[in-house]
Amino acid sequence: MCGIVGYVGRTSGRADAGHGALDVVLEGLRRLEYRGYDSAGVAVVADGEIFSRKKSGKLSNLLAELEARPLPASLTGIGHTRWATHGGPTDQNAHPHLSDGGKLAVIHNGIIENFAELKQELLAKGVVFESETDTEVAAALLGDIFRNKLNGDVSDGGLTTAMQLACQRLEGAFTLLAVHADQPDVVVAARRNSPLVVGLGEGENFLGSDVSGFIDYTRRAVELGQDQIVTITADTVEITDFYGAPAEGKEYHVDWDPASAEKGGFASFMEKEIHDQPDAVAQTLLGRSDLNGKLTLDELRIDPALLKKVDKIIVLACGTAAYAGMVAKYAIENWCRIPTEVELAHEFRYRDPIVGPNTLVVSISQSGETMDTLMAVRYAREQGAITVSICNTNGSTIPRESDAVLYTHAGPEIAVASTKAFLAQITAAYLLGLYLAQLRGNIFSGQIKDVLADLGKIPAKIQKILDNAGELRDLARSMKDEKSVLFLGRHVGYPVALEGALKLKEIAYLHAEGFAAGELKHGPIALIEEGQPVFVVVPSPRGRDSLHSKVVSNIQEIRARGARTLVIAEEGDEAVRDYAEHVFYVPETPVLLMPLLTTVPLQIFACELAAAKGFDVDQPRNLAKSVTVE
Repeated sequence: MCGIVGYVGRTSGRADAGHGALDVVLEGLRRLEYRGYDSAGVAVVADGEIFSRKKSGKLSNLLAELEARPLPASLTGIGHTRWATHGGPTDQNAHPHLSDGGKLAVIHNGIIENFAELKQELLAKGVVFESETDTEVAAALLGDIFRNKLNGDVSDGGLTTAMQLACQRLEGAFTLLAVHADQPDVVVAARRNSPLVVGLGEGENFLGSDVSGFIDYTRRAVELGQDQIVTITADTVEITDFYGAPAEGKEYHVDWDPASAEKGGFASFMEKEIHDQPDAVAQTLLGRSDLNGKLTLDELRIDPALLKKVDKIIVLACGTAAYAGMVAKYAIENWCRIPTEVELAHEFRYRDPIVGPNTLVVSISQSGETMDTLMAVRYAREQGAITVSICNTNGSTIPRESDAVLYTHAGPEIAVASTKAFLAQITAAYLLGLYLAQLRGNIFSGQIKDVLADLGKIPAKIQKILDNAGELRDLARSMKDEKSVLFLGRHVGYPVALEGALKLKEIAYLHAEGFAAGELKHGPIALIEEGQPVFVVVPSPRGRDSLHSKVVSNIQEIRARGARTLVIAEEGDEAVRDYAEHVFYVPETPVLLMPLLTTVPLQIFACELAAAKGFDVDQPRNLAKSVTVE
């Protein structure tokens, strides 16, 4: 989950323009800090030596350290921002880690599973360790191979060969970046089950956890495959497998610019991304149908005959993405009449699931690097399932390893708590469900055209909610001292309730629980006491009349026990007014599409309440944006 950056330039490049390696690396870390902010560190190669600085805490602590103890000018450097796994967030455990007498520096994302065995081996050789990390073990192994097995010879591969040999011994999920004082114009990196992308420049090249790490300098990127090693200099990029065989990456163009990843005048990235949602939904819908309203999902590229045989769908995801999958289940089963299950990816492969060639496995991941989801997809493919990825990150691992991908085109999401990616995922899932229904003839083409037309109206409706959120923001600020908030919903409102609760947990550190409203009488009503705030997502009175009346009854039940009822309802629903302390209306829309609207007030509420409590809503404690370890 860590952020990593690597850079090599040459004398006629950025150093002459005042952009040395340190400037590039620090800018990359600034953009990647959302991946982890327990500590940060950098290393540069200059004058035949490695110079390094690292500090626990956020990147600002490292910047203060660099101001107090500057580094020399350099054209080669690496940087790291950490989400702690092995060892606490201390200065000693921060990356980079040094070995080979301080001439080698290594940074790492992931987990080395056989670190204990390797550490004992290295201790027997007299290696002294200064940290609690598995990364230092990898650094020591690499240094030992470079110095004692290769005799420090840089004429025949040098650091690249050492990395190949080291990776043959490492087990787990890892991205490693290394620089060595004896090869001052080289950065070597390795990738297994962990994200890494190359940035191509002119007279300079880059490495990053994702393209955010170098988007200020180039939009040309190269995907790396599994178990590959890349060696970059200012003018070359060479890729091999772990055994030295030549390999190739896939070049692609990044279709967003640095401004897309800036706050744009908002107080936080999360607030900006909430306001990005009309565009995120619109971009996800863009170009998906022809003039006759027929869906044309060109990205899928799966034989329609295979999709027509599908008799079960399994949606795999974690966290917020799993709630998008729950919404997808309601829509897909309604439109396609195919049994659909939603599985937490980290549980899926451990319960011996029933999967076969007629099973369609749909994975949902914003980053495309979620390790639990990636491993579940691999398991599904081994069982012969058809796999489709819904993803926001071009060139990431899960789409590459799936049979097909449906990109969401939401643009970069920097805040750890997902907002616009969630709505874009739901939108993409609707498109997939409609496409399957179209292919299988479950519903008429005119109905599909009508649903697409309704989806096309969603961005303007989201904007209306955003423009009229003043009362909701005032309420959130007034509730900053609450200790617990509950959420209720039915049908597609149930996953919305779960997502509303998750947002408060993530960024406001409040006790928050989401419940299916029908479960209320089966236990959760015991939590209701005088003054307990409860958000209730009320179904449309136009669609399922009985469901609407049942939720109104739920509201009455909790009010009778002293709850403060905060209701999200559809415009025109006057029946709820008498039972709600506050009502927040969203525009009318078909029942299945309601989550695209009812989620937004809950996002705004959580963001405003957390900000009122003085918390950093973009970087909540203990979390990171992309979960790249199992």
